[in-house]
Amino acid sequence: MSVDPPPTPGPALPPPSADAPGALVVAQIGEIAVTSTLVRTPAGDLPLAGSTWHVTEEWQPEQRTPTWAVVAAIVGFCVLPVLSLLFLKVRTTVYRGTAQVVVTNGPRQYVARVPVNGQARMRQLHQQVNYARSLAAL
Repeated sequence: MSVDPPPTPGPALPPPSADAPGALVVAQIGEIAVTSTLVRTPAGDLPLAGSTWHVTEEWQPEQRTPTWAVVAAIVGFCVLPVLSLLFLKVRTTVYRGTAQVVVTNGPRQYVARVPVNGQARMRQLHQQVNYARSLAAL
């Protein structure tokens, strides 16, 4: 039975700086990642200080037949075939949208389109952008 000696500690690694690739992301807006000093985009990094942010909402209504109406039409088809087909005429409106988030710093600009499926997600997106704005103002 052999006992291994405890491992010797190696040199301590320095903490990651704010500009390091592994810097802590404080906000994620679509494909835009915001750290304490940088805005990381697929097209490259922008400095967070002095950046401007804009959000544009685009909503599109979509007409759908609800699931309960399809089920009622199928079940009712066995009892009253002609009248049960009227359930298929029931429509509900569902709003789908995208938010266009534009971040600009000097001559550089990046535009991200973020799909949203309701007002709650849009509010969350606005809160994230407002947080990024507050960090950019520091």
